Formats: sequence, C-alpha cells, structure tokens
Amino acid sequence: MVDTEVIVVGAGPVGLTAAVELARRGVRCRVIDALPEPPRYAKAVGVQPRTLEVFEGLGVLREVLDAAEQMRGQIVYVDGAEVARLELTLPPGIPYRFVGLPQYLTERILCERLATTGVAVERGTRLTTFEQDGEGVTAVFADADGERTVRARYLVGCDGAHSVVRKTLGLSFEGAAFAEQYMLGDVELDWSQPRGYGVRSTRRVDGGADDLLVCIPLPGRGRYRVSMLVPDELALAPTAGRIEHGFEGGRKPELRHIQAVLDRLSPEPVTAANLRWSSVFRISHRIVDTYGRGRVFVAGDAAHIHPPTGAQGMNTGIQDAHGLAWKLAAAVAGVDAAGLLDSYDAERRPVGAEVVGRTVRSAREGIGAGESDPARVILREAQLSIDYGDSPLVASVKDSLDPRPGIRAPDAAGLTRAVAVFAVDLFSLLAGPDHTLLLYAGEDVDLDGLGALERLAAAACVAAHGRLDSYLVAAPGAAVETTRLPVIRDSETDFARVYAAVSGAAYVVRPDGYLGYVNRTPDVDDVTSYLKTTFR
Repeated sequence: MVDTEVIVVGAGPVGLTAAVELARRGVRCRVIDALPEPPRYAKAVGVQPRTLEVFEGLGVLREVLDAAEQMRGQIVYVDGAEVARLELTLPPGIPYRFVGLPQYLTERILCERLATTGVAVERGTRLTTFEQDGEGVTAVFADADGERTVRARYLVGCDGAHSVVRKTLGLSFEGAAFAEQYMLGDVELDWSQPRGYGVRSTRRVDGGADDLLVCIPLPGRGRYRVSMLVPDELALAPTAGRIEHGFEGGRKPELRHIQAVLDRLSPEPVTAANLRWSSVFRISHRIVDTYGRGRVFVAGDAAHIHPPTGAQGMNTGIQDAHGLAWKLAAAVAGVDAAGLLDSYDAERRPVGAEVVGRTVRSAREGIGAGESDPARVILREAQLSIDYGDSPLVASVKDSLDPRPGIRAPDAAGLTRAVAVFAVDLFSLLAGPDHTLLLYAGEDVDLDGLGALERLAAAACVAAHGRLDSYLVAAPGAAVETTRLPVIRDSETDFARVYAAVSGAAYVVRPDGYLGYVNRTPDVDDVTSYLKTTFR
C-alpha cells in the first residue's frame, strides 16, 4: 500500500517540472521542500530555446514569454577594448530564441501550473532519510509537527547541490572546486550598452586570476544580474569535507563592493543602483556516478553542478526532469518495458558530463573560445544539439537521410486542418503527454497505401498500450479524404522538406520531443518492435 506514487524532493524549477510532467499524466505525486517560503533571488536567469519548447508542452509558455526579456548576445571586453561580439542568432525553423527570466519567476509560473493539477508544494518539510525495497520507497518527512513516514513507489531527488537524496543513496559526486570566489548582485545600471546583450569584461592581472565582470540582462529597465570576483573582505575560508557550491547567505555584498568592480572593469562609466539582492557564490564542478539506483533518481544540481557560464545548469536540470517523468509515468502505469527507467541514466548522464566539462572551459576562457563555428556553438548553448543516438530507446538508422533517430524532432510550419482557419506548426501536435506517430502521404498515395498506413497506426497504438497519438501528414494534393486517421495538410510542404518525407514514411516522436524512430519504408513489425523497447 502506497501513500503516493512518486515523491519529488525539492520545489525548484527541476522538481516542479518533474511534478507537472507527472501530474499531467495522472500520476499521484507529493512535492516537498525544506524552505518555508520560495526564494526571492535571481539565481538562474537564462532560459534556453530548447527549454522554451519544453515549457510549451507543460502549458506555461505564454506566462514565461510574458515575463521574460529577450537575450540577444554578449559583448566581450578585454582591458577596456571590445574584442568580440557574440550574436545569439538561430537558424530558421527554431521557434523560440533565448530569454532572461529570474529563477523565482520561473518557479512561480511552474508552481501555479502545478496547482492546476491539484498538487501543492509541502513547504517547510524536509526529507530526513529513506529506504527502498523491491516494491517501493519508505521516506521519512520532518516538519514543525514532527516526523512522519510516507510510502511511495518512486522517489526523485531534485534537492540541489547538497542533496539529501544523493547522499542517502550513496552516490559518488566526483569533481573539484574553483579556487576563485564570486559575488552576485541584482542591480540597475545606467549605461548605454545595447538592450538584451550581456557584457563580459576582463582585465589581466599579473600573478593571479584575471579580474572579471559579467552582466546578464533581466526584465526591467536597466536591470542586470552582475557577477564578479569577491573582494578579500568578503572571502570565505574553505570548509573541509563540504561541497563548496552555491550561495552563502551570511555574506551580503553591498552596492559599494559592486560599484568598485564596475569602476575598474565597466566598458563605460556607470553607476549601480537599486540593489535587490546579493550574495557570495562559490563554484564546484561535479557529477554523480549514476543518475539513479533502484526506485530512486536524482536530477538537476543533485546530479551535476558546474559554473553558471552560458546558463546551462537550470536548463539541463529541467530537461533531466522532462526526460525522466514520462518514463516514470509509464512505470507507474505498469506498461514499461524492462530497462525503460535505466535509460534515464544512459541518456542524461552523458549530457550532464558534457555540460560540466564545457562550462568549466567556458568559465576560464569564455563561451566558444577557440572554436571556429559560431553557429554550432549557439545551437549547443541553446541545447538544441543533444543527441540520444546511442540510447537503447532509439531505433537504429535505416538510411542516411536526416532527420535521424536520436535528435530533437524539428518543427515544421504551415500545417492546416479542415476545420481550422489558421495554420499551426508541428510542435502544437507534439505537446501532449504521449508518443506521437507521424505518417506521411504523398501526392501519389492510393487506397492501398492509405490502408497500409491505417493498419500501421492501429498496430502502433496497441503496442503502446494506447499511449500514442497518430497523425497523417498529407501533401497538398494527396487524396486522403477516405482515411480514418486525423489529417494534417502539409500546405506549405515544410514538413516534407524538413523531414525528407516520402509517401509511406513513419516517424515516432517521444514524449520528450526526440525522434525515436524514422523509417521511409516501414512495416507493422518494424514499428511495433521499436515500440516494445519502451512498452512491455
């Protein structure tokens, strides 16, 4: 007997994403957080284009875009001179750009979305310990009224760099700490730097770390989150045996500390004002040896910590949660294939390891330093180039054409339906909680071809235990009026171009938006065999 299906520990953006994804699939979950109130500081401030796509599926995109500031690029200064200007330009077909949004607003939006599912965060509640067995997890909660035991089938630790879940599970967390310490502040700057551009300014210092100033734009007139090396008077002594990562609430830099750095490093004379929040910040880079054991998993900072360069941390954690929740939902429903939950570690830990290594280099040298392909750098920083091609949940490549299994399913524009006046894009069809099967009917499709596609869709739905939506994407002149499948017209032929589609082709898009299967000459056995890697 369980009290709930899944316990989520931590109500930051990662834990809230996991909870929303579970709850919208009908999974009973409880979310606890040790803090009595949500934090009010701008910790993570960058939201990547890929995360905005995730937010579209979660149903919070409008609220996020309403509150966000577009991030257009970064200007780099060395010794007072501009040496580089990075434009955050993405290729056509990417639906969203980079934005800045204080973490507390991201959390508020996700928390309000979670409340619509009937789940409330249990604040002021700590996880003290847990034990797991073959049937579930027994956790001990503590709050102002004392301790109580809660039984669940699974537990997800989204409880940050000092994770109780990670420590109790006995995961290693190998890595090291940066010797430098930083201070952060949320301020307004009265300068002429172009709106939406971050500023990175360094000055060479003989015999020590370069003096550093980084300013990231936030919503609001002249508002920035600034970071810089900490002065000696605010520096913290190392703490033996403790992971040195995150905010140190006891040390509060004042405006004078921030202004002193601006006076040294700002590319133009500037005055800082309206200090909303500040802290000393220490950085480590570490990653766990596995993202889960048995029925317990970790995500976000509980699994990987690294420099904040490029706004990768929160976004990586949100996508950890996004990639885990649909698999947990299948396991809770009892429709998961053997090894489905193991694929979480197989897919996400390589991503975490790459992010840790890259952000350490970026913190030392700047984003994209030494690389010759700016477009590739931008796609990577946008988290649009993640590839699960080696995953056990991704079918082998059937031909050499793109897109191929393992990559993010690309969007396509100009899709129409008989009952809708306006065109939509493909992502609007992929926002549901289940797998999506896309079948293509070209101009030459005939009744026999339509019948084969209908049989394929019916067999796929059975193999997926009903957790699959099927659409027939039809060329503008394809005769598909007799089909029983929902028809989406490729009115501008964008889908055919982007997906290199030929009549009869089949594409399976996973709930996390990645292509699991691509075949231009599919048959029922091939499609159902692929789906059995996910569903029992």
